[in-house]
Amino acid sequence: MVWNPQQYLKFSGHRLRPAVDLLMRIPDFPVRRVADLGAGAGNVTKLIKERWPDAVVAGVEGSAEMVAAGKKAAPEVEWLHQDLGSWKPAHKYDVIYSNAALHWLSDHKRLFPSLMEKVEPGGILAVQMPRNFSAPSHLLIAETALNGPWRSQLKHLVTPPPVEEPGFYHSLLAPRSENIDIWETEYLQILEGDNPVKEWTKGTWLTRYLDTLQGDDKAAFEAAYGERVARAYPRNSAGQTLFPFRRLFIVAQRKA
Repeated sequence: MVWNPQQYLKFSGHRLRPAVDLLMRIPDFPVRRVADLGAGAGNVTKLIKERWPDAVVAGVEGSAEMVAAGKKAAPEVEWLHQDLGSWKPAHKYDVIYSNAALHWLSDHKRLFPSLMEKVEPGGILAVQMPRNFSAPSHLLIAETALNGPWRSQLKHLVTPPPVEEPGFYHSLLAPRSENIDIWETEYLQILEGDNPVKEWTKGTWLTRYLDTLQGDDKAAFEAAYGERVARAYPRNSAGQTLFPFRRLFIVAQRKA
């Protein structure tokens, strides 16, 4: 999947808010090394470095386009162009932070305990993942994929939601944690512009569908989804689009 930093950052303010909310829930303690998994374009990684200016901060990112953008946004960060699914650091970290990235990886039953093993004893695993996959914004992507001439090309992408219920993550991490805090927040995002929910998903979940198609099929699929999602999220009398978006947060301190 090819990431477009400009498309992703169209809604940078709304995307930044949960990242900051997660960062602020990490308790104060001596931090020497931080890894930001799925660091993207570096706007969050820069804030991590500002919070712990004396720490070595590594931005781990699988997209070359995002790494290039990140190096410009946060040149003081160590940037690592690595696939998150095969990340094997040479040492443990005091904080492993990941904002809106781990839902792209499968097998969370294995992944989350593995990440906790990469945290120093007494350190923090801090994760935020979207859990909006049962909302019209995402269900309509699947509906459009399965109802058009592109079905044979896209049906393999229609899969169950990649993020489990909060209790699933508690059961994995609590036995390995000194303290654990898991919660959900639904943000009522007030969006401007023409069909902004389509533009939002085009920066994330819709991208993998569009990358699979070419030419007229690609344009027709985007248009068909755009019509559906515009009806699901109509503008209000002020010309704004209200887009509720649920996110799951985890802050777990590894047992000392």
